[in-house]
Amino acid sequence: MKAYVSTLLLCALVCSCGPEPKIVKVEPIEGDATHVLQSAIDQAARHKGPVEIRLQPGVYNVYAESSTPLHRHISNTTSESENPDHTKRVALWLNELSDVTISGEGATLLTHGELTPFAIENCDGITISGLTIDAADPTVPEMTVVSADERSITARVHPSSQYEIAADSTLHWVGHNWDFCHGIAQSYDAASGQTLRCATPIAPGSKAVEIEPGVVKISYPDAHQFHEGLTYQMRHSIRNQVCGLISLSQNVELKDMNFQFLGNFGVVSQNSSDVKVTNCRFAPAEDSGRTCAGFADFLQFSGCRGKIAVNGCYFSGAHDDAINVHGTHLRIVDNPEPNVLIARYMHDQTWGFDSFFHGDSIEIVDCRSLNGNYAGRVISSTEQNPYEWRLELDQDIPALDPNGEYAVENISATPAVEIRDCYFTLVPTRGVLITTRRPSVIENCTFDRIPMSAILVSDDARGWYESGPVRDLRIAGCQFIDCGSPVINIAPEVTVPASPVHSGISITDNTFRLLPGSLAVSARHASDLTILNNQILGPVPSPYSFTSCTSINCQ
Repeated sequence: MKAYVSTLLLCALVCSCGPEPKIVKVEPIEGDATHVLQSAIDQAARHKGPVEIRLQPGVYNVYAESSTPLHRHISNTTSESENPDHTKRVALWLNELSDVTISGEGATLLTHGELTPFAIENCDGITISGLTIDAADPTVPEMTVVSADERSITARVHPSSQYEIAADSTLHWVGHNWDFCHGIAQSYDAASGQTLRCATPIAPGSKAVEIEPGVVKISYPDAHQFHEGLTYQMRHSIRNQVCGLISLSQNVELKDMNFQFLGNFGVVSQNSSDVKVTNCRFAPAEDSGRTCAGFADFLQFSGCRGKIAVNGCYFSGAHDDAINVHGTHLRIVDNPEPNVLIARYMHDQTWGFDSFFHGDSIEIVDCRSLNGNYAGRVISSTEQNPYEWRLELDQDIPALDPNGEYAVENISATPAVEIRDCYFTLVPTRGVLITTRRPSVIENCTFDRIPMSAILVSDDARGWYESGPVRDLRIAGCQFIDCGSPVINIAPEVTVPASPVHSGISITDNTFRLLPGSLAVSARHASDLTILNNQILGPVPSPYSFTSCTSINCQ
C-alpha cells in the first residue's frame, strides 16, 4: 500500500541551494486522495529547512473514514452529552512541523462526510495559500419555497442537498455516513439581503412527499410560517468537527483561500500565537446557487497570544458569528492551599484542554462585577479531570470571600487584534465579537445588514464564560449598513456594578446608516470612551446611549 501511495504521489523533491524551499509536487488522482495528501505532509516532515507542498490544479477528494483520527477537545464545539466521542477525523494533519507551505492555487479540497479538513498542531511557520475547501455533501442542506398555502409548502431542493423520505413521511437530510431531520434552520431572503434564524420547515409532525426529483411538498398539521421565495438552510446542532484547527502553534497564515463550506464549525485557533488570515473568501462558490457557507462561526480565536490579523477577507453565509476573539473564564471552585486554585470550565461546550502554561500571569475576577486583580504567575497546571485544573502559583492568594463568586483569567493569553478591509454580510448574529485587553483595531470594514450588533464587546463569567476586559480598541473608517441595534454594543455582563470593565475604546470616522429607532453605539460599565467624527444617516434623534460610563468624549 505504501508503494502504491508513493507511486500515486508523483512527488518530485527539487533540491536547491540557499534559502529556496524544497518542493513536493502532488498531482490530483481519481477517488480518495486523503492518503496521498497526508503522505506528502509526512514526506515534507522528513526534511530540514523550508518545504513547499505544491498541489497541482484539480480536485482532491478526502473522506472521513480515510482521515487521521485524533481525540481533541476544541473550544466552543460540543458538550459531552451532545457528543461523547470527541474524535476528529483530520484530512491534512500538520504536527510538529516548521517552515512548511501548502500551495493550492487551482486546487480544491472536497470533503465527503463529517470531518476536519486540516489541523495544524505544535507547529511554527505554516502557510496554506490558494486552496479551496468545499464539501460534496454540505451538512447545511438548502431548499427554496416555490409555492405555499396555509398548511403546506412546495420546495425545490438544492442539487448539493440529498434527502430521503422515510416510511412515516418524515424527510431526512442525508450525506456520506450522516443524516438528520428536524434540527436548526435559518432563512435567506434575497430581497432583504439578510439571513435570519427561524423555525425548521421539517419540524416534528411535518409530512413530506416527493413531487418530482428535487421537488418536495411538505404538509403541516397547523398553519405554518414559511414563505414563498425564501431559501431555508437547515442543520443539526452538533459541532462534532471543525473546518480547521490551529493549536499550540505560532506564525500561521491562511492566505488567498476560498472557504466555500465550513463544516461542522469554523476555523478555530486555540492556544496559538501570531495567526494571520489574509485575503480569504468565506462564502459559497459564486456559481453554486448555495447561500450558506458555514455550519456555525467562521473564525474563532480562543486563548491566543501575540497578534491576530484578519485582513482583506470576505464573510458571507455563516450560521453564527463571523469572527469571535476571546479568552475563557474558569470558575474557582476551591482554594486548597494558599497558592493553589482549582479552576473549572463552566460552559459545557468548552472543556478538556489546558488553558494555562508555566509563567502565565493570571487575574482573579469577581464574576458579578467582572473586575479583576493580579494573582501571580503559573508554576504548574495539572488536570484533575477534563473539567477541573489545579493551578499552582508563585505567590499566595489573598483570602477569597466565601460568599463570593470568582473566576480566573489567563491574562497572558490575550492577543492584539487587527481586522482591516473586511466585508461582512448574510450573518444571522454578529460580525465581530472581541474581548481582549491588548491593543486592537477594526478599520475600513463594511458590515452589511447584520441583524444583531455588528460589533459586540462583551465579557462574562456566567454564561459563555468568554473573557475578558477591553483596554485599547479603535474602530475607525467602517461602514455600518442597516445593522441591528445597537450597531456597536459595549456590554459586559455585569450583575453587581463596581469599577468600569472596559476602557480605552475609540469609535471615530465611521458611517452609520441606521434603521429607524436604532442606536449607533450603546455602552455600559465603560470608561475613557471617544466617539468622534462619525456620520449618522437615518431619522434617529439620539444615536448614542451610555449607562454607568465615565470619561466620555462624544460629539
